[in-house]
Amino acid sequence: MFGMVLHETGTPLVLEELPDPVPGAGELRVRVEACGVCRTDLHVVDGELPDAKLPIIPGHEIVGRIDALGPHVDGLAIGERVGIPWLGATCGVCPYCVSERENLCDRPVFTGYTRNGGYATHAIADARYAFPLSEKGTAAALAPLLCAGLIGWRSLSFAGDAKTLGLYGFGAAAHIIVQAARKQGRRVFAFTRKGDTAAQAFALGLGATWAGSSGETPPEPLDAAIIYAPAGELVPAALAAVRKGGIVVCAGIHMSDIPSFPYRLLWQEHRIVSVANLTRRDGIEFLAFATEAGIETRTKTYPLGEANTALADLRAGRLEGAAVLLPPLG
Repeated sequence: MFGMVLHETGTPLVLEELPDPVPGAGELRVRVEACGVCRTDLHVVDGELPDAKLPIIPGHEIVGRIDALGPHVDGLAIGERVGIPWLGATCGVCPYCVSERENLCDRPVFTGYTRNGGYATHAIADARYAFPLSEKGTAAALAPLLCAGLIGWRSLSFAGDAKTLGLYGFGAAAHIIVQAARKQGRRVFAFTRKGDTAAQAFALGLGATWAGSSGETPPEPLDAAIIYAPAGELVPAALAAVRKGGIVVCAGIHMSDIPSFPYRLLWQEHRIVSVANLTRRDGIEFLAFATEAGIETRTKTYPLGEANTALADLRAGRLEGAAVLLPPLG
């Protein structure tokens, strides 16, 4: 197999030929058809997430076909198309797992962080955490659903029944969730970097009611706001934009420090909550919804060997939608 390997944080990935991985008990191996490039991958590569299991192959928005099964795997077959997400396995016995909060597991495994991921031609996964996918849609179009979509969906559920919804940072997750929110009858207000008129036009084209910069005040108070950009300074801005009793959802796994802000922004029962990882129930619910609702993704594809370019484009904000790596299938 071939994979893009991170040997030291802050350094470029290196394309290497590696031994073919062999699935163990309860595991499967996929031939990777596509792997999305997520901002969390940047946090891993840049060393903003501690204790990555180096050397590591990043990538956790994996679409592929099963080409090997380990012992004790039921319900899945060779050739079946599956998706592999960020949460790669859980212990099943800690207080969080037994209370149906496996996203907070004390001993989790994370794809592309503590287990090799999808910037490769092949990947190993725990069969319990591989989501069967329909044959509808290309692998590249489906890949962003495996994290941008899943975390976006969980963050949307945290917004409750909010009818006016602000999305701060209009990238891979927001361009999916604006479609989901519109299908649910919500009105969406999109906030982008200052002067990013292209992203604002993109948001409006996907059904947003309004689009402007993150420093602007929306034309009406928001019931809830979801922050996808890893910028802590957006928290006070979002608090100022939501109405009494409104909620601000921080959807990223990493964010810069939140600056101090006056208590009046939090008063009147405003709430701040973070989203951590996902559960298998999130995956099953969202993937079914995305198929039924006809959610479409906007992607820019790169050959596997150009993973560093894709990461650089994501870091610089040059993408509209999501970046996706396509390994050679020969």
